[in-house]
Amino acid sequence: MPKPRSTLAAAVLLVTLASLTACGRGGAGGAGAGDPDLPLTGTHWTVAAVTVDGSRSKAPEGARVDFTGEGRAQGSTGCNRFGAAVAVAGATVTVSSEEVTEMGCPEDRQRFETAFLAAFTGPLRGTPADGALTLASSDGTKKVELTAEASVPLRGTSWKVDGLVSGDTAASLPAGSGEKARFVIGADGRITGNLGCNGFSATAKLDERARTLTVEGPAATTRMMCTGPQMALETKLYELLDGPLSYRLDHRALTLTDGSGEGLTAVAGPAQ
Repeated sequence: MPKPRSTLAAAVLLVTLASLTACGRGGAGGAGAGDPDLPLTGTHWTVAAVTVDGSRSKAPEGARVDFTGEGRAQGSTGCNRFGAAVAVAGATVTVSSEEVTEMGCPEDRQRFETAFLAAFTGPLRGTPADGALTLASSDGTKKVELTAEASVPLRGTSWKVDGLVSGDTAASLPAGSGEKARFVIGADGRITGNLGCNGFSATAKLDERARTLTVEGPAATTRMMCTGPQMALETKLYELLDGPLSYRLDHRALTLTDGSGEGLTAVAGPAQ
C-alpha cells in the first residue's frame, strides 16, 4: 500500500536535514567548512617544548617558529635554521618540512632538533590559548608547544652570541668556546659585555636609519687568560668590533656583519 504524501514529505525533509547537518560538521574528525583558520601570522612563536611518543623535551634558547602567511614556516630548532611548507584549514595545520641547515651543535641541542623535526610535520591540530598555541597529531603522539613572544629592542637587550657568519655561510661557535660571549648596547651608546673570555666596554655609534653600528676607538678589556677556544673566539670578536658593522634585527635575533660579510649572530637573552 503506498504511503500518504505527508509521510513521504516528512521522510524527505528528515533526510535533507541530516545531510545538511553532516555537511556542516565537515564529516567525521574534520574541521567544519565554516571554522576560521588559526591565527598564526603576525605573532612570533617561541618553541617551549615538544613531545614525541610520550617523551617531552624542553626547548633550548633560540628555538622559534615564524609563519609567513604565504604558505611557509621558518625558524630555528635552537641548533639549525629550517623552512617548511604549511597549509592551514580551520584548526588543522599540515606541515611539510623542506630544508634544514647542517651546522654542528652540542649533543643536547642536536637531540632536541631531532625531536622537533619529528614533531613538527604532517597534519597537526591547533589549540590556541592565552598567548600560547599547541599543535598536536590526532593520536597525541606528537606535540609542539608554542608561546607568543614580543620583539625586543636593539638597545638595552642582553645579546648572547650564538654563531659566526661568513658571507652566506653560518656556523655555530667553536667547540669549547663556552657560553660567555654576550653584550648589551646601552641607551647612552656604551656597549659592554664579554668577548668569550674577557669583559669589555667601548663607545658605539648607532645609525638606526642606515642600520649601522660603529665602535669608536679600541675596546677596553680585562686581562684574564682562558682556554684556547675561548681566546680564539675572543680574538675573532675583537677584530669584528674594530670597524663599522651593519646590523639586522629580526624579532629576537641580531646579525652583525662587516663590509666583507664576516660577522656574528646573537639571540636575546632573558630580561635582566
